[in-house]
Amino acid sequence: MNFVILPSARLAAGQDTGEGRALELFFKRTLDILAASLGILLIFPVCLIVALAVKLDSPGPVFYAQERVGINRRRRPTGNPPDNDRRKADCFGRPFTIYKFRSMVTDAERSTGPVWASACDSRVTRVGKFLRHSRLDETPQLWNVLRGEMSLVGPRPERPTFVQSLTASLPDYPKRCSALPGITGLAQVKSQYDTSLESANRKLQYDLYYLKNGRILLDLKIMAATVKVMARGEGAR
Repeated sequence: MNFVILPSARLAAGQDTGEGRALELFFKRTLDILAASLGILLIFPVCLIVALAVKLDSPGPVFYAQERVGINRRRRPTGNPPDNDRRKADCFGRPFTIYKFRSMVTDAERSTGPVWASACDSRVTRVGKFLRHSRLDETPQLWNVLRGEMSLVGPRPERPTFVQSLTASLPDYPKRCSALPGITGLAQVKSQYDTSLESANRKLQYDLYYLKNGRILLDLKIMAATVKVMARGEGAR
């Protein structure tokens, strides 16, 4: 499945206004609720097996909760907030808690602090390797979708510490918070995990393209491409 991506290094995350855009957002939210509800019902037996496997594989909780940066719902023109804006202190978006099946050992960052995951990460458990390869570790985020904190498709929510550090080098980074974050997104099906500033910038351009051109049809294409990526285990680590 091919996506045409503009070559510009600094795409503006423009937003349509009016009834057409409102209707588009209504259909997107409706699709999110229906798909998330159906997904939870269909994978519930699998989730029970995954939960048992996680518990038996290593000591610690079944689920992993982590703070991420969500949508900025303040009515302000697109762009970075002024220095005295409280939202900037919140990393440009509303913080929320994301949920995953635990794939790493407990307290994995106790000695290192927040770091990007790497290939052959020694912190990943045996069951965690399978969960990451199949992307089953992300399925609890369907609950975040039902709560209205996430969408099925959108820019992946990042951790506050990384948002702050990346914004210092990539001024357009906060524009990602102009839409609900997604379980999957254009950047996820077109690029790998973040490992450097260069890779983060490359994914940012995909996110900005999506924010400007995202429509239901593009969402459906991204979801279909995500299934393909999951089936092949591409980009897993």
